[in-house]
Amino acid sequence: MIAAAAVSLTCAAPLAAQQTGASHPLDRANLDTTCAPCTDFYTFANGGWIAKTSIPAAYSSWGSFNELQDHNTNVVHQILDDEAAAVRDRKAKPGTNEWKVGTFYAACMDTTAIEALGTKPIEPQLQEIASINSSEALRASLGKLDAQAGLAPFGFYVRPDTKNSSEEIANAGQGGLGLPERDYYFRKDDKSKALREAYVAHVTTMLQLSGESESEASADAQQIMDLETKLAQASMPRVAMRDPNATYHKMLLSEMQKLTPDVDLQAFLHSLGAPVVREINVAQPAFFSAADSLLTGVPVATWKAYLRWHLLDNTAGALASRFANENFKWSQHLTGAKEQLPRWKRCAATANGVLGEAIGQEYVKRTFTPAAKARALAMVDNLVATLRADIQQLAWMSDSTKQRAVEKLDAFTKKIGYPDKWKDYSKLEVEPGRYLANLRHASDFRRADNWSRLGKPVDRTEWGMTPPTVNAYYNPQMNEIVFPAGILQPPFFDPNADDAVNYGAMGAVIGHEMTHGFDDEGRQFDPKGNLRDWWTAEDAAKYNAQAKLVVDQFNSYTVLDSTTHVNGKLTLGENIGDLGGLKIAYLALEKSLKDKGRPPLIDGFTPEQRFFLSWAQVWREEMRPEMQRTLVNVNEHAPSKWRVDGPLSNMPEFRAAWGCKDGDPMVRPDSLRAHIW
Repeated sequence: MIAAAAVSLTCAAPLAAQQTGASHPLDRANLDTTCAPCTDFYTFANGGWIAKTSIPAAYSSWGSFNELQDHNTNVVHQILDDEAAAVRDRKAKPGTNEWKVGTFYAACMDTTAIEALGTKPIEPQLQEIASINSSEALRASLGKLDAQAGLAPFGFYVRPDTKNSSEEIANAGQGGLGLPERDYYFRKDDKSKALREAYVAHVTTMLQLSGESESEASADAQQIMDLETKLAQASMPRVAMRDPNATYHKMLLSEMQKLTPDVDLQAFLHSLGAPVVREINVAQPAFFSAADSLLTGVPVATWKAYLRWHLLDNTAGALASRFANENFKWSQHLTGAKEQLPRWKRCAATANGVLGEAIGQEYVKRTFTPAAKARALAMVDNLVATLRADIQQLAWMSDSTKQRAVEKLDAFTKKIGYPDKWKDYSKLEVEPGRYLANLRHASDFRRADNWSRLGKPVDRTEWGMTPPTVNAYYNPQMNEIVFPAGILQPPFFDPNADDAVNYGAMGAVIGHEMTHGFDDEGRQFDPKGNLRDWWTAEDAAKYNAQAKLVVDQFNSYTVLDSTTHVNGKLTLGENIGDLGGLKIAYLALEKSLKDKGRPPLIDGFTPEQRFFLSWAQVWREEMRPEMQRTLVNVNEHAPSKWRVDGPLSNMPEFRAAWGCKDGDPMVRPDSLRAHIW
């Protein structure tokens, strides 16, 4: 019954754009008015844009996020070119951030030097792997190879203790797979089988490019696939890992050692540069037991092939073009992209990943004024006040839980635009003309910085995204909402747009991140970021019943065909975030209209209608089918169409704004509609 309703929630895309004209914050040329808003709002709002839009060859998708990210990348490109020129002209002082950024970028762009080196940058690791002649030697070399190239099938790192968020502790987690997600190794449909075959062929080709014969590479690739399948069988599923209690198993290192009797954990950690570790959170204990057995039970020759393959896979983008090109060829099975991104765009992305806050300081100077930051903070404060008032009137939540919810909301840390304290890159080594070496230096820098935190108080000033990033996040352990300057730009945040447009786009994004603090995962953390149950049992049961309605709703939505469904459990947190974010942003807009007065119609639309159009249009997107299939399996966000039509069909406010009636596809029956916010 639900699936049938979902199937009807659509209009055919128009054959051509309806009109052209000057660009506005909401351009009518993007609409498809042949599709009724109460039938399929996503197509009504975006059908004209879809009809005239083609995905650029180097992209797997194209939409508002890509357009803004491309704009930001162009700004970053100019910064990189300027700083590379300053190095070249000897105007940048060696060791400064400017010099490091320019030198790193120039080394990445020096394809002549990279081509000439071939596989020389990875010869030390290839020789280390070749020297392994026993199971004991394998286990002895694993820590060293992991430190140099990330080759172990598991990872160790430092992060805040989930149940004592003021302190940093050691953590251990599963890994080691070459396909995007564990279930790829087991699905029995034809497309999954074909993808596995393509993966084995890709591994074969990469091994051949490194010097193996065709027969050797083919045999090795199949053994690698068999080993990775065993690792996948031992891996915790993605949905299960959404439960923070399921990945919390704090123990003494000596207790973890009993899970891995054949791996000397202290020696392994010493190879990573870790200090003495006494306590550790093991996210997936069963995986470590299985990995330990595989290290002794699988032939050494298979493990050596596995290590060679993952060495090539991890470094392909920094090696000679034959490796990078083959890596891209494989990625096409997952993304559908027709050609590689230009070298400068790939280098800009890597530079932003390595020196993002050094680049970000200049990005902020060029794109994000103090006035813009002040207006963004005012919007955040308004939305926090709106959510506080909304919590107080929730009929299903008890007074005691409401009080604790407000305490958590009021404890939010708000980070807008860029860090108050910039990252110190003085210990990061950068060498002229040595791109892969610089990537290794960056890895060493990050790892040393990470291990230096062990046992220390958590630094709550740090950011998890760089300023040019088109994204935002809520961190439950920090209880913080974070909005980089990169997303505080049009069309998400436009100082020249009316309130309806800004609240429908950026306001709903802000509200989305805020309500992550109360989604199925975030609600389990207290105001200090500790995993602690602060709900009454009755309130938790009511919440979970409503969350199940959201799961069922999104399970009914299909992608590409009638058999490929959105995973309602995987996407639950994001879907609750969209529902809450839209409701809170809408209430904030109504308060603004009450305070400032209602403006006249703009392009024939009321402020409420423009609010919903703004949300829909920031999610406009065209995506290649290969990428759609990949994301439905691995992405915790629903496809863009359902991020529009899904939450809006739950909102009486949407129904009222567009005059929808019972029975319209965009009006979800009350018995099936989630009532959370």
